[in-house]
Amino acid sequence: MAKKAPAKKAPAKKAAGKKSDGYIAKAPIRRLMKKEGANLVAAEALDKLISFLEGSAATATKEAIKICKVDKRKRVTASDIRAATR
Repeated sequence: MAKKAPAKKAPAKKAAGKKSDGYIAKAPIRRLMKKEGANLVAAEALDKLISFLEGSAATATKEAIKICKVDKRKRVTASDIRAATR
């Protein structure tokens, strides 16, 4: 009896209109914008804000990690983030 070759998985399809695989979900940011008074929020505006927030978070994290390394620690704390964002 011959062995069957394992079935190949089809490549995952991206959702239509989805630009990136960001870390920040759109719905909470849209709610935040609406809470601040933006009744209608364009998808492009939402994408731009999310991109900005992700970049800011990455920069703050890198700075906090530098602080941890100077102090010879591995755990990033709230005070590290506070110092990195000043």
